[in-house]
Amino acid sequence: MPIKKLDLYIGKKFVQTFFFVCLIFTLIAMSIDYINKVDKFIEHDLSASVILSEYYINFIFWINMLLWPMFLLIAIIFFTSRMAYQSEIISILNAGVPFRRVLLTYLTVTGFLTLLHLFANHHTLPLSNQTRLNFENMYIYEQNDKGKTRDIQMYTSPDEKIYIRNYTKKDSTGRTFRLSRYDDLQLTYLLQAKKVSWIEEPNRWKIHDYTIHTFDGNDETIEFGRGKTMDTIVNMHPSDFVRYINQKEMVTTLDMNNFIEREKNRGLGGSKTYIVERARRTAESISMLLLCVLGVSIASRKVRGGTGLHLALGISIGAAMILMSKFSVTFANGDNVPATLGVWIPNIIFSIIAYITVSKAQK
Repeated sequence: MPIKKLDLYIGKKFVQTFFFVCLIFTLIAMSIDYINKVDKFIEHDLSASVILSEYYINFIFWINMLLWPMFLLIAIIFFTSRMAYQSEIISILNAGVPFRRVLLTYLTVTGFLTLLHLFANHHTLPLSNQTRLNFENMYIYEQNDKGKTRDIQMYTSPDEKIYIRNYTKKDSTGRTFRLSRYDDLQLTYLLQAKKVSWIEEPNRWKIHDYTIHTFDGNDETIEFGRGKTMDTIVNMHPSDFVRYINQKEMVTTLDMNNFIEREKNRGLGGSKTYIVERARRTAESISMLLLCVLGVSIASRKVRGGTGLHLALGISIGAAMILMSKFSVTFANGDNVPATLGVWIPNIIFSIIAYITVSKAQK
């Protein structure tokens, strides 16, 4: 069989099997998800059109992007194993086509799917997640919305810093508020208040029961506002403090880059979570190339147990990689390892395994 025809033959089988696997597992996932959430749908009296347009269209996109690496591995093992047991792989190799050349065809198709997955992970999926997760946070998992945030410290400008001991989202109120202003590291202004609350109109903060200290060299002026209130404009918004647990999944990478820079400049200690998430999106997509190599290397050899054994082995490998990826994200969020390195540990390990399996497959 000429090389071009071989590429088309393998590529066509690959794509058909891949999207068939996606369809089957998506229907299964939707069925399970619907069974688990139908009570909530009924409780909130949601119409079918709202459920489909705001939730399940975006759920389908999310579950596919989440499991595309696993779907890819299953598809490759399924149709490659069948080719192997029908002696098609042996015939191709006996015709003088090197194993690496066969692998290249798989990698070409996988590379295209990886680019799609990469673009979706960084750009389109977060936009879709905004609708899906807002739906879930509103109707399904109300507890995902963090009600309180403690010990907030952030810079609102290079020379202005605020501290809030306890912020409650329900009433947009902070307890034990402090605002400090500096001039060349010297404290020039200190506002302390028992309470600060957000007034939606005209978008200002109201300070309650406050004390203002003004410093001019060694001189200090104190203004007491006990029992009084005062409107003030501070460069902060309630959304700076309280975020959904799954907030990072709603942010595109472009916005995430801006957010990380802003968090660093303002001294708000939440940037590492987003650095890890940014690295995870890329690492997850690249893992598809590694799983492709593993799948072809495993399924192209005849073993006792046939396709079933190949599938069991492939699913085990995919599950192991997913578990390792979850652990690596948790590990990377700690302080013992750089964020990007921590996220890429599973890919590094599976790169070594892939190299070994390819070497054995060529013998």
